[in-house]
Amino acid sequence: MKDIKRNAKGKKNPKNKSGNSRSYNKTQKNSHNNRSGKAPARDPARDFARTSSASKPDTTPQPKASGTEYWLYGKHAVLAALQNKKRHIKRLVINQKNTEQYSKDLNDTHNRIREITPEIVRGDFFEKILPSDAVHQGIALSTSPLHSANIKDVCALKQSNKEEKNLVLMLDQVTDPHNVGAIIRSAAAFGAKAIITAHRHAPPESAVLAKSASGALEAISWIQVTNLSRALDELADMGYWRLGLDGHADQMIGDNDFGNNIVLILGAEGKGLRKGTKAHIDALIKLPIKRTVESLNVSNAAAVALYELAK
Repeated sequence: MKDIKRNAKGKKNPKNKSGNSRSYNKTQKNSHNNRSGKAPARDPARDFARTSSASKPDTTPQPKASGTEYWLYGKHAVLAALQNKKRHIKRLVINQKNTEQYSKDLNDTHNRIREITPEIVRGDFFEKILPSDAVHQGIALSTSPLHSANIKDVCALKQSNKEEKNLVLMLDQVTDPHNVGAIIRSAAAFGAKAIITAHRHAPPESAVLAKSASGALEAISWIQVTNLSRALDELADMGYWRLGLDGHADQMIGDNDFGNNIVLILGAEGKGLRKGTKAHIDALIKLPIKRTVESLNVSNAAAVALYELAK
């Protein structure tokens, strides 16, 4: 691997694959003990059977609270949330037709992670609490958004392991929750440490975003900052290369070796990276796509770029 050096002015110079240096201008259980002293394991599957046979399903909808609580739905999103100890679970509901489908997963989560008390409901309950087009797969939970992670806590480099890959993803005004959810899924799949967005001009955590992330929202740190430029400078001080994905860039993503510490910045579809963001970027890179296609959807572009940088 080619080393990265700084030139006389203190700017970084990556080595390209031909061996030439190029410089760039800077353009972030609560249960009773038995006689042995151990708490008996509870089987949610038996609870399901007792609930559905001994009592009528709960049909009382609980609308969204006035604060930040919301209904998260779908198999992967809900099961992943239940396994995340940082996730506050207020209420878990399951369609009476799907109790058998989820009994094994819920029993495992109950025994390993946390106590689970699901409510068995009829199918029309979901119509009252979720949008009509929600693909809920017979399971939903009421929760609150996770707290934003701290950039220093998550992104600080470990001096004891300089060979470790440290990949961070930043989104510059990407506002579609479907895209952000898909990007979070790709970021988790390719081992990114965190995803960074601004408090404004970025979608908040929501059911749509979590469903698109397919459980990955629980697997990666999400850092929300006030100012992206300031966060980029902070990441540079930590030792990260700041690479902006831009279809008009001069160099391809694989032309140079930028080392193990990289923050990849993606802009909104159409608008791309803002001028103010580019001013805090070390280099612009592009994907090697055919001229017949002008650009890729931002979530697809993120997946390809993350794959290349994670190699």
